Amino acid sequence: MTTAGPPGAAGVDVEALQRDLLVTVDGEVRFDAGTRGAYATDASNYRQVPIGVVAPHTVDAGAEAVRVCHEHGAPLLSRGGGTSLAGQATNTAVIIDWTKYCHELVSVDPRRRTCVVEPGIVLDALNGRLAEHDLMFGPHPSTHSHCALGGMIGNNSCGASAQRYGKTADNVRGLEILTYDGLRCWVGPVTEEQLRDVIAQGGREGEIYRRLREVRDRYRERIQQRFPDIPRRVSGYNLDALLRRTGEDEGGINLAELLVGSEGTLVSVLHAELDLVPTVARKALVVLGYDDVAAAADDVHRLLKHCAPLQLEALGGELVHFLREERLYLDSVALLPDGASWLFVQFGGDTVAEADEQVHRLLNGLGKSSQDPDVAVSDDPEREHRLLKAREAGLGATANPPDMPECWSGWEDSAVPPERLGDYLRDLLALFAEFGYERPALYGHFGHGCVHVRIPFRLKSGPGVATFHRFLHRSAELVTSYGGSLSGEHGDGQGRGELLVHMFGEEIVQAFGEVKNIFDPDNRMNPGKVVAPYRADANLRLGSGYRPEHPSTHLGFPDDGGSFHQGSCGAWASATAAARREA
Repeated sequence: MTTAGPPGAAGVDVEALQRDLLVTVDGEVRFDAGTRGAYATDASNYRQVPIGVVAPHTVDAGAEAVRVCHEHGAPLLSRGGGTSLAGQATNTAVIIDWTKYCHELVSVDPRRRTCVVEPGIVLDALNGRLAEHDLMFGPHPSTHSHCALGGMIGNNSCGASAQRYGKTADNVRGLEILTYDGLRCWVGPVTEEQLRDVIAQGGREGEIYRRLREVRDRYRERIQQRFPDIPRRVSGYNLDALLRRTGEDEGGINLAELLVGSEGTLVSVLHAELDLVPTVARKALVVLGYDDVAAAADDVHRLLKHCAPLQLEALGGELVHFLREERLYLDSVALLPDGASWLFVQFGGDTVAEADEQVHRLLNGLGKSSQDPDVAVSDDPEREHRLLKAREAGLGATANPPDMPECWSGWEDSAVPPERLGDYLRDLLALFAEFGYERPALYGHFGHGCVHVRIPFRLKSGPGVATFHRFLHRSAELVTSYGGSLSGEHGDGQGRGELLVHMFGEEIVQAFGEVKNIFDPDNRMNPGKVVAPYRADANLRLGSGYRPEHPSTHLGFPDDGGSFHQGSCGAWASATAAARREA
């Protein structure tokens, strides 16, 4: 008999599933309404109440939870810090939260500059442990204080430091993976000869490699044609990893690179071997002012001809206006040079003099001086930190700007070739105006052509949601016309899954489906994300039916008009109430 459960759990005996998890898994097994409500949302626009949550005490216990879910045919979602902005960390599934207990730094090899980690370790915690070896993990998202390495691997995370160190996929040496049907093994780059050997050995692992080779050979030409050669392509499965040259071998497959960025739709990651980079001893920063954000973007390509910085970030004038209105980081804003938009260019070296020399070399190449009113230079760590705080404040400052509707993610990290960024921004701003999305606050990783923005989508009305959906398709057409990517950092999930056809075409989207079928033929791993996705306007945490409950409370929140249901607390309360109704 099937026990009633949340929508999407059809065919799953939820009581039996919970009972078996409690009996066999060493960890917390929580199917109560409060826990399910707390995990119903991530940092995106989406909300799906999970079947239950498992926090395994060990990696092996997490693997046992996967086995039990497979036995019951229950959908599964591995989750890190829940910082995903495209809806990939919320689903009607059993959520495995790796962050509570599975957060060990297993080993470090300072000589090889590698380490092995469990999936729940938070980036700042990892880098804190690595500091004694003068090493760090290169990619550094703005959520570094709470994003887990497993989530970074699932999302192929980047951050500002990707200007120097690349995406997470560029820094993963190998992965220990677990398929839904029980194959547990380490994967990484293999040569064509090794590929033939593992296929010849047969079994489930040999089958996976054989079928991936068939996908590679069948779609080789389309992969070469449709995958844009830009620094920030985070959309879609990394099918280009099937064409990787390994050493002197012209063939080969890098399965670890293929799986990075697959958003939990293919496998569970149990351990990861990471490449590390030396910490930067000294840094120096130059901030350049411009008349507008498109003019700043126009200058990126010229700057990159003169330097190879640690990061090249942008801050638009509208965002600084919001910071001033909300009285946030005013000491940081006060340090900005003249201008209405700014580029932040940071350099590193073994000494202060080495870092400073790179700053002056750039200024000389631009025909500028540190004394110019539209230039600010610093090699003082505290002053640099304060300047960069204005840039890092982007996500929070644009969420609830003054005298405007709430702003949301949804088209917040598109990317184009850096040399085409200025023209793309002008067209994007024109598209915002056409749809009535006023005062977009642009910022981002301009050195890689990646643009961040939160948009005042009207997500509480039917017409507003319909307009949001039309805008996404028009935006996808625009960015692909520039040879760009739907996502340059935050992935596809549900928010961009249905848009992938604009970027890759029908054949490559079909190839994504074939890869999904190789690893997860029953569609139990984070279903509805990336492949055969939900529509981008489904499962919205708001939507035209948004009717939050207004519970009577003894205390209220003064900054939210005395209301309990406003903001993130209200989202949690509403999700919890819904979970109780569905329990």
